[in-house]
Amino acid sequence: MADTVPRTARLQGLALVPLVALLLAGLPLAVWLDLRNLSERALRLQAGDLNSVITSVRAYYANNVVARVLETPGHSAVVHNYRDIPGAIPSPPTLSLELGRVIGEQQSNISYRFVSDYPFRERPPHELDAFEKAALLSLRRNPEQTISDVSWSGLSGRVRLVSPVVMDEPCVACHNSHPQSPKRDWMVGDVRGIQEVVIDASMASNIFAFKYLLGYFVLMAALGMGFIAMQRRLIFTIEGMNHRLETANEALANVAGKISRYLAPQVCSSIFSGRKDVTVQTERKKLTIFFSDIKDFTATTERLQPEEITGLLNEYFTEMSAIAARHGGTLNKFVGDAILIFFGDPETRGTADDAKACLAMAIDMQRRMAELNAEWRRRGIEQPFRIRMGINTGYCDVGNFGSQDRMDYTIIGAEANLAQRLQSIAEPGHIVLSYETYTLVRDMVTAHALPPIAMKGIHRQIMPYTIDAMVDATGTEIEKFSDHTAGLDFYLDPSAVDAAAAGRIRGLLQDAIIALDRRSRPPAA
Repeated sequence: MADTVPRTARLQGLALVPLVALLLAGLPLAVWLDLRNLSERALRLQAGDLNSVITSVRAYYANNVVARVLETPGHSAVVHNYRDIPGAIPSPPTLSLELGRVIGEQQSNISYRFVSDYPFRERPPHELDAFEKAALLSLRRNPEQTISDVSWSGLSGRVRLVSPVVMDEPCVACHNSHPQSPKRDWMVGDVRGIQEVVIDASMASNIFAFKYLLGYFVLMAALGMGFIAMQRRLIFTIEGMNHRLETANEALANVAGKISRYLAPQVCSSIFSGRKDVTVQTERKKLTIFFSDIKDFTATTERLQPEEITGLLNEYFTEMSAIAARHGGTLNKFVGDAILIFFGDPETRGTADDAKACLAMAIDMQRRMAELNAEWRRRGIEQPFRIRMGINTGYCDVGNFGSQDRMDYTIIGAEANLAQRLQSIAEPGHIVLSYETYTLVRDMVTAHALPPIAMKGIHRQIMPYTIDAMVDATGTEIEKFSDHTAGLDFYLDPSAVDAAAAGRIRGLLQDAIIALDRRSRPPAA
């Protein structure tokens, strides 16, 4: 889990790099498209304006100059070779060609063509390309339109604007009567040819018109790359921190695992979750206290080697601790061969439920002890452990006792001592309850009272109860037989025995009775 966050951040960072690069690359493309569109519009506008000017000049010249000359014959002539005839003036088409030549000389990027597919015979034929032929054909169908074409090559663009050359009255009279005219049936409004304006322009010259925008793009690109570099550096920093945190967490988990061996699971959970402070602090609570002890443990240790007794004791503590954890008991401490467990802190299910959970734990411990003793006997241990148990319910001081440097989570009080006293009067393999506990669990067991006892620190008379049998929800006794004494470790739950094992157990019991009878007979004389 610790490596998931940096891996995700790294993948996001890697995905962000091409995304930012794509966005940055898209900015010049967008600028280029806008600049191309702007240049194209400017070229069209320029070509249209120039075409309009030439057309207007030619119309003015035809109506106000040529027409007046033709109305007064003999004084001048309107011819295309006006330079060869003194006093002659150029015809309108010749004027258009002259204007185009002058404009082309002044503007190297502008060219002008005045062409027709019906030129006078003394003039060379005009070569029309495919665009001009198509434009002329289209204009003769609809002379009210203007046809244009825009082409680009890299950063260079070209616009071709074609408008019709329409015959008016002076032109019709001249062309229909001129000896060099190839067509003599012109009518007013006919399209004789085309007037074409060609303008070349380089878009590169307009780029620096956007110097502030380009500067902004460069700045944004620098900021974007800086952001990517900063994020990459941040990712590496986070990865290093996570690695160190992971190492520290592993060390803390290792330490916590070791510490948990010295504390009850509930206590560890309360401390690490923050529900319980590690301070010298106690409170008074009603607890159910369990105390167990091994009968004649000192004598048992004398019969076994130290290694054997250590192994048996550790196995016993391990099994009992696991049972206590399953039932929610707080394993307080091991006192030599004794075990102190209590219910009600740091977690409680209520006084009655805590007492019932404690009793259920003790019953499970009895059953497990019978299994352990049988196993130990198979391993050659002649006299395994015989356990006495006592349970009491009452108020105790529970919490952290000690100093700020060294403290112990435990319970103190006469009620805890009473649990120890109750186990001391129990027979091996039996459970003795105080009256307070018995009243809380009486729907679970049948029990009989033992002689009253007195306890230092408790002013009331103590009435112990020893458990005879467990009962079910209907009050019927659950037949379980359990006893542990010298030469006997016996636990039988008939409800758990299947039919296949019943015959074997019955034969074993009968053999045991015969052996006991044989031993009790007096020797023969």
